[in-house]
Amino acid sequence: MNDLLQISPAVAERFPTYHGLVLFASGLKNGPSDKRSQTLLREAEEHARRMFVATPPAEHPHLAAWREAFRAFGVKPQRMMNSAEALITRVIKGGELPAINRLTDAYNAVSVRFVVPCGGEDLAQVVGPVTLKFADGTEPFETTKDGAPFIDQPVPGEVVWADEAGVTCRAWNWRQGTRTRLTEDTTEAYFLFDARSPMTSGNLEQAGDALETLLGELSPGCRIERVRLGPVG
Repeated sequence: MNDLLQISPAVAERFPTYHGLVLFASGLKNGPSDKRSQTLLREAEEHARRMFVATPPAEHPHLAAWREAFRAFGVKPQRMMNSAEALITRVIKGGELPAINRLTDAYNAVSVRFVVPCGGEDLAQVVGPVTLKFADGTEPFETTKDGAPFIDQPVPGEVVWADEAGVTCRAWNWRQGTRTRLTEDTTEAYFLFDARSPMTSGNLEQAGDALETLLGELSPGCRIERVRLGPVG
């Protein structure tokens, strides 16, 4: 699994402080959101309310760094927030974190607590290597529109994660596609944490530790392998 996720040289050159942590997990047991996974969400909400009681999410150093990156590749961060800021903003405005399924609830809770974008992809649906790259604008992105399946395309120059079948996540970590998202039948997955300076590798490992603990609790006996992306620091 060491080479499944790749960073294109062009993105690495343009964004040299980007680094990521990937947890490859097998033997997972997913299912509908339950009392335990919903408790994780409620606890993450309370944590976010305390953390951002006096500071807007956009002013958090890590979220501000992501806003800077989005602007650098032509995206307005007020319209297309990174996933961590979107979840936190939802909570700060009085909403709740959505209950989706047990594994998704777990990584969303960790994302909010550690203020780091995180996504999960079903390995059974991934086609070939997944590359962080600048889109040319022709890549298919499977999503929904008005409740129905819809094929969209990224904007040329947008930073995306894409495999051989199309985009898996638009605007780096803004919106995940439907093809590879975790479902209640998922048994193998990877969980990707995206980070930029000033978030350190140590901070990232702490988030990974928290998610690994939850995965072991929700799926006893699951096996997890870690892979680091980009520079270590």
